[in-house]
Amino acid sequence: MKVALTIGLLILSNTFMVIAWYGHLKFAELKWFSKLGIISIILISWGIALFEYLFQVPANRIGYKENGGPFTLIQLKVIQEVITLVVFAVFTLIVFKTETFRINHMISFVFIILAVYFMFKK
Repeated sequence: MKVALTIGLLILSNTFMVIAWYGHLKFAELKWFSKLGIISIILISWGIALFEYLFQVPANRIGYKENGGPFTLIQLKVIQEVITLVVFAVFTLIVFKTETFRINHMISFVFIILAVYFMFKK
């Protein structure tokens, strides 16, 4: 249960993170958004990033072995990074139609999956 909850919260967290970090690049296509200055865009991104933290902090607390969770700190970080890259790839393909997913991207994901495998190997 803690594994699924931790991973689910990390997926939600990373979804908001990707939107906060990269969404403004797509939002610039909106007429009202394109007129905003950089400070306004940063504040909007911070507002979105707040939701990232609302999911990230509980995910880490629930998932961390010292708090009764199933993962070490290093394992949590590797899981989070993999989720970040997967969420980013999906976001990029759905939102930014000009981006393409190439074989070198697939190869890099295979290596990331291998990193996760070795992280959990005893």
